[in-house]
Amino acid sequence: PCTHSGLHSSDGLHGKWLFTEIRAVFSRRYLLQNTALEVFMANRTAVMFNFPDAATVKKVVHSLPRVGLGTNFGLPQTRRISLATPKQLFKTSNMMQRWQRREISNFEYLMFLNTIAGRTYNDLNQYPVFPWIITNYDSPELDLTLPSNYRDLSKPIGALNPKRAAFFSDRYETWEDDQVPKFHYGTHYSTSSFTLMWLLRIEPFTTFFLNFQGGKFDHADRTFSSLSRAWRNCQRDTSDVKELIPEFFYLPEMFVNANNYNLGVMEDGTVVSDVDLPPWAKSSEEFVRINRQALESEFVSCQLHQWIDLIFGYKQQGPEAARALNVFYYLTYEGAVNLSSINDPMLREAVESQIRSFGQTPSQLLIEPHPPRSSAMQVYLLLQTPMMFTEQMQQDVIMVLKFPSNSPVTHVAANTQPGLASPAIITVTANRLFSVNKWHGLAGHQNAGEQQYQLPVEIDPLIASNVGSHRRQISDLLDQSIQISSQCFIITADNRFILLCGFWDKSFRVYSTDTGRKLTQIVFGHRDVVTCLARSESYIGGDCYVLTGSRDATLLLWYWNGKHSSIGESPGSECFTTPRAILTGHDCEVTSVSVCAELGLVISGCKEGPCLVHSMNGDLLRTLEAPESCLRPRLIQSSTEGHCMIYYDKGHFCLFSVNGKLLRHMEVQDNIKAMLLSRDGQYLLTGGDGGVVSVWQVFDLKQLFTFPGCDAGIRSMAMSHDQRCIITGMASGSIVLFYNDFNRWHHEYQTRY
Repeated sequence: PCTHSGLHSSDGLHGKWLFTEIRAVFSRRYLLQNTALEVFMANRTAVMFNFPDAATVKKVVHSLPRVGLGTNFGLPQTRRISLATPKQLFKTSNMMQRWQRREISNFEYLMFLNTIAGRTYNDLNQYPVFPWIITNYDSPELDLTLPSNYRDLSKPIGALNPKRAAFFSDRYETWEDDQVPKFHYGTHYSTSSFTLMWLLRIEPFTTFFLNFQGGKFDHADRTFSSLSRAWRNCQRDTSDVKELIPEFFYLPEMFVNANNYNLGVMEDGTVVSDVDLPPWAKSSEEFVRINRQALESEFVSCQLHQWIDLIFGYKQQGPEAARALNVFYYLTYEGAVNLSSINDPMLREAVESQIRSFGQTPSQLLIEPHPPRSSAMQVYLLLQTPMMFTEQMQQDVIMVLKFPSNSPVTHVAANTQPGLASPAIITVTANRLFSVNKWHGLAGHQNAGEQQYQLPVEIDPLIASNVGSHRRQISDLLDQSIQISSQCFIITADNRFILLCGFWDKSFRVYSTDTGRKLTQIVFGHRDVVTCLARSESYIGGDCYVLTGSRDATLLLWYWNGKHSSIGESPGSECFTTPRAILTGHDCEVTSVSVCAELGLVISGCKEGPCLVHSMNGDLLRTLEAPESCLRPRLIQSSTEGHCMIYYDKGHFCLFSVNGKLLRHMEVQDNIKAMLLSRDGQYLLTGGDGGVVSVWQVFDLKQLFTFPGCDAGIRSMAMSHDQRCIITGMASGSIVLFYNDFNRWHHEYQTRY
């Protein structure tokens, strides 16, 4: 707890955080009291503070920047929002509507509900809670089209087994105690000990568990060692009603005893090490993938709102909770006790200990039934436009646009989301002619060639307004040995700026797409020519991270605050004065880079060496070990789901996990020049000298589809925001638009294992 004097002094604090780094401020509970704050930073760290009382919390919020809950949830960035109740946040946010329209996944929506209901990774007593989904952990194959393989989400975990449900119902009906209100369950679905049990095999949770257990691991028979046994216990044991945690859907490492801890021997002689997986999952990565796919299935989508009613909604408390067999011990609920009114230190400590032990029910978000999600077919029909049913749209190729210049289209960016001031497809050619092509969606028209500018060396103010007809060559300013590629360019997410590297003076430069005018050039940091660029939007706060790699083997990570992107008005201001991090480890020219702010990772490859993974703070985390035949990384794509795809010279692809495990390797005949991962990381798009766009299933690198071949090689590629249009830049100076629908492969290939 922080005292008032602690707010004005840094003495004794173990960290320092800059106000300019704060991107979101959330009110939090601690031991069921509204006395805490969680502050999210630009570098992906989140810090939780507990204060003496709610009044202090309010004072602190009013002293912090007015950032609200960030930019993710459709909420205003005000201090009032940071102090709003979870019910108010739920009502004000647009996330429920986005989930209903299937703009966000089931996983994303559950994380949102957990977050605003007070669940946080920073408090083991209030760790995010997720449902058990799959019921079949014993069959050699799993058919995700069979309802019998799914848990009934309309019932709490304790009521799934009729015999056990009758036991809990009888306990509730016969309960007689004047001091303790009646309840079905004396234990909870989420406690700190359960969380530590699930995550026992990975740090820092191993250390937390040992501290919790007096320095020893638990008895081997009580240790989490089998998914099948864990599910059975949740159905039979009257003291086990555990739900899951988010890691079950994205972290395969939690099932592997990579540190070789001695977890003991069970009474039947079985040595406890890795978690026993279901027969239908050959690896922990496969289990996580299938479990996540089950979570996103149509069967779960249609009834997830009923589980939300139990955990966060109107069946959480009161008569509806009693009817649903969903009442827990009273000290798990908000408002059950006011700790500040307990003056006896011994009694207060005892109550706090009880709250820690019994678990804490999330804050209630709604008091009426949660509406269901729209069906997939309903959303699909809503997305269709009249043009979709014309003969033209039945073809895979929507449109071919030829630009006046025959120079290869080496970079394509498609920032087409509806909220933008001017959605557009921006193309840049090898001789640095760029076009801003207004985007009206698939039902409209793309005006190719509108606003064509040659990136200028400098602009005479007298002719700035006529720059479209006054083009200047800048090839003499580029280093002559630089081979222009898609990675030499960045288009910012708002379509306002183009960043370009490869200049002889070791700089990279920023241009306005509106005027074609050079706004600034950045020469700080690199001792040789900058060879490649990448960008990533921040997971929270609307910031942009720019990564620059150079011939001198260094990587610099730059930070561009989305709120202050007025670089046109103040060239060279706070945007690129100092790199956020300097990343080292390569020993030759950096040729390919990717930055993922969502995961806080930077992945880079050099001309003759390996690919490295850094944190965004600059820490070198690991080297990605590829097969001997994979020598020169050329293209890198990473997804927010933790997939990392790397294309090496001579047709080699490698798929790595976010933690560096080589999952797949394949070789193709084409010389690939462009690749993309779908937003969920399930599909890979590739294109190269053969002029063919191919679609691959990522987890097994199986080719699913090949679009009609083009008459020239593919040099660059992008996808529209809704992923329904693939735009390719061609060596002939054209762009080709393909109609795309990932759903056409989704169910056919991914329901049976």
